[in-house]
Amino acid sequence: MTNLAIAANGLRKSYDDKVVLNGVDLTVPEKTIFSLLGPNGSGKTTIVKILSTLITADGGQIHVGGHDLAADPQAVRAAIGVTGQFSAVDGLITGEENMLLMADLHHLSRSEGQRGTAELLERFDLVEAAKKPASTYSGGMKRRLDIAMTLVGNPRIIFLDEPTTGLDPRSRHTMWQIIRELVSGGTTVFLTTQYLEEADELADRIAVLNDGRIAAEGTAEDLKRLVPGGHVRLRFTDPAAYRSAALALSEVTRDE
Repeated sequence: MTNLAIAANGLRKSYDDKVVLNGVDLTVPEKTIFSLLGPNGSGKTTIVKILSTLITADGGQIHVGGHDLAADPQAVRAAIGVTGQFSAVDGLITGEENMLLMADLHHLSRSEGQRGTAELLERFDLVEAAKKPASTYSGGMKRRLDIAMTLVGNPRIIFLDEPTTGLDPRSRHTMWQIIRELVSGGTTVFLTTQYLEEADELADRIAVLNDGRIAAEGTAEDLKRLVPGGHVRLRFTDPAAYRSAALALSEVTRDE
C-alpha cells in the first residue's frame, strides 16, 4: 500500500437483484487526481459512498489512506473529505456559519475553527459573501463553499462527486483551477464526472466505469489511443501541390 492513497480490489455491490458493482479494482497514487468517468447510473456515486464509509460493500478489500476500511473505518474518516453531487450547504445560515459548523463537527477549538474558517474563506474568494445567507449564493459560490467546508480538518484525500454538474463554463474552469491547486498542495483527489473534457483536462489517470465494471483505465492519452481516430481531408486546386502532398504524407487515400 506504499504511496497509494486508495486501493480497492474486487468491489461488489447489489441492491436486491440489481448488480451495481461487479468486481471493481482501483488504485490511486498519493497526490494525484484520479477520475472515475461514466454515464449516469454506472455506479460512480456508489463507489464514492463505499470508499468514504457511507455504505458497505458486499465484497472486496479496501484500503484508504493506508487504513483497512473494514477494520478501522474511523481512521479512514479522519483522513478524508467528501463533496457530494448535491450541495451540503445550509442555505439558512451564512457562509461563515457553515464553515464554523464544520469546525465544530471536527471538534476544533474555537480559535482553531475561526482561524481555519478565515483562511479558507479567503482562499476560495468568499470573504465578501461570508456574512450573507448561503441561499443567496450563485451555483459556483455554493460549490466553492462546499469544497471549503470539505477542507476543514485538512483531509489528505478528497472525494469530489461530479463537482461541476450544473455550473456555467466560467464556474467550471474556476473549479478546475481549485482542484489543481489542491493536488499541488499535496492532496489526493478522487473525482467522478460524466464530462470527457473534465477528465481529460484534470486527471493523471482515468478509469471508465460501465455496467458495474472498469471498461478501460489509463492516462487520457492511453485511452485516446484505444479509440479509432478520424481523418483529415485535404483539397488542392493545383495538381502539382496535390502530388507533392500525396508523396509527403503516409497512409493517404488519393481521390483524383
